[in-house]
Amino acid sequence: MTQHRSVLTAAATFLVLVAASACTVKNSGDTGPAGNAPAKRGGGTAELADGSGVKIALVPGGAHPYFQPWKRAGADAKKRLGLGDVTFDETAEWDQQKQNDLLSTLAARGYNAFGIFGVSPTDINTTFADLKSQGFAVASLASCPAGGKNAADFCLSTDVELAAYKAARATIDAMGGQGRLVHLTGNNVDANTQRRIKGVKKAVQETGGKVTLLQTITDIDKDLQTAQKAVSDLIASKGPQIQGIVSTSYNPAVAAAEAVRESGSKAKVVAIDDDAKILSSVKNGSVSATVVQNPVGQADIGAWVLALLQSKQCTMKQPGVTIDSGSFVVTKKNVADYDDARKAKTAQLKKKFADEYLSCG
Repeated sequence: MTQHRSVLTAAATFLVLVAASACTVKNSGDTGPAGNAPAKRGGGTAELADGSGVKIALVPGGAHPYFQPWKRAGADAKKRLGLGDVTFDETAEWDQQKQNDLLSTLAARGYNAFGIFGVSPTDINTTFADLKSQGFAVASLASCPAGGKNAADFCLSTDVELAAYKAARATIDAMGGQGRLVHLTGNNVDANTQRRIKGVKKAVQETGGKVTLLQTITDIDKDLQTAQKAVSDLIASKGPQIQGIVSTSYNPAVAAAEAVRESGSKAKVVAIDDDAKILSSVKNGSVSATVVQNPVGQADIGAWVLALLQSKQCTMKQPGVTIDSGSFVVTKKNVADYDDARKAKTAQLKKKFADEYLSCG
């Protein structure tokens, strides 16, 4: 009996220590006892105390529709967190040196925290390290550096291999589990593209030969016109052979939805992201599904964590950690309320940062 009590006492002590080592985070509407602010635990709080000295720059690699939600999310974060400023800036071309020049200009203008989608996955760590050496907080957003090493404070990005796998599985299901599949994707030298190719191939391999990957078409996400021509040529040359098309890049997804609808092709299409045209096509059934990502969550959480880091209120327990920002399969059944799942994932990620990734004093 004495031994049993000792075990219970030790367990209770352990739980207290675990609770004391975690950070707290205040979500919208959270209150403590009697409507007061949440009680601060021994390990500090991830609720930003003062962000007025933090000026955040959200910098994509170049112009692309995917990043447009960052603008609103950044503006919302500025207001909600009381930040000194949040700006969204991008170069006209996808060029790493031009992005580096832009980052230098922003730093000279007083920006001291950066959320960056690097143009070159193989070279961006040098940029991250340079910014860090100047005392700036840095996040790699929407894409992680190639090679498994991240010199930024953290990377918050879609697990693109998993997202592509989900998209391919959804396409295969729509095809009835058999037939020939085409994969449309982006820049072949991009590490993310290679991860997406790997995810699609994994899904195909799991069919045990029932599905064949007829073709993988890369380098067609530069703009919608490039994607439209590539998909048009594909349908013209191989249309009858194709039972399914999975697109893991934005512009080819829009182009594939349009081409299949206009040509009368029977190919099942699964797209990526939630462009209005794609969502409309999911609703009317011409697109079987789309896999959406979480750009709002990336910018929202990214700005919050950058503010905590740059204000020196918190540090990363494991600098350079990579976190999946989530991907979600959207079909006709859940097209009306899929964003609820995305918002829930963002709230879950905030708690995970507070409990697992941040050390706040």
